[in-house]
Amino acid sequence: MKRQLPAKPAPASASPARLRPGFPAKLSVPAQTEPARKAGTGPMLRYAPSAIEPPARHAPVPAVRAAGVGMDSQAVREAMVRKLQAQGVTHPAVLAAMRAVERHRFVDSALANQAYEDTSLPIGLGQTISKPNVVARMMELLCQGRTEKLGRVLEIGTGCGYQAAVLSHLSREVYSIERLRGLHDKARENLRSLRISNLHLLLGDGMLGFAQGAPYAAIIAAAGGHDIPAAWIDQLAVGGRLVAPAIVEAGRQNLVVIDKTATGCVRSVLEPVLFVPLKSGIA
Repeated sequence: MKRQLPAKPAPASASPARLRPGFPAKLSVPAQTEPARKAGTGPMLRYAPSAIEPPARHAPVPAVRAAGVGMDSQAVREAMVRKLQAQGVTHPAVLAAMRAVERHRFVDSALANQAYEDTSLPIGLGQTISKPNVVARMMELLCQGRTEKLGRVLEIGTGCGYQAAVLSHLSREVYSIERLRGLHDKARENLRSLRISNLHLLLGDGMLGFAQGAPYAAIIAAAGGHDIPAAWIDQLAVGGRLVAPAIVEAGRQNLVVIDKTATGCVRSVLEPVLFVPLKSGIA
């Protein structure tokens, strides 16, 4: 179902150009706020570069044998992609991105033999890596109707870094923010060897978004709250799309899509889902 939301007034004047952090970036903790530079920007977050060597450009990662999988990881990724196609995923770029990213690199070695099954897996601190079908479904919603790459994308909830790696193949630039320091550090370690030049990792409160990188062509969230935070909608560009789980009624989560137009926002409620709760703050 869809309903039209009223448009928010445009800001009175444009703000000065903002520098963006290099890869990977790290917000100072606790997150600091300062007055907005213009109406509608929301809280501004301070950031500082992380002490990781600067990356090279995307480099192909050689196929490896996943411990416990019993076959070459390229073969099991192909099998996973065929299953995604059978489940209805059709976007060529999404299928290519799912094929390219080795999911077993993002789970504990004891779970590597389940890495390419269509199941969520624990990644620590009470969080999970989403099922491949859910990741592909949300990516396809972001890319729907597009043949070119997305522009700048904001991901709420880095987790282990898997979805961020998939997004990096579909977008020109990705900002991924995580509130749990342990998972932020784990994602940095998981992604270090991939040396993805268009991906920025941030430690901070995802409910605030990341105003320095706005406006975003797309926003995607890996946790669901009782509503979509206003900061996310504020930071979404006109013509952009937001895909996130949210509790819509009777405590049930559904996928929610918000398309921002020049005259307002159109909200669509899709199928039921089950994501970890969206929380504020840094831990």
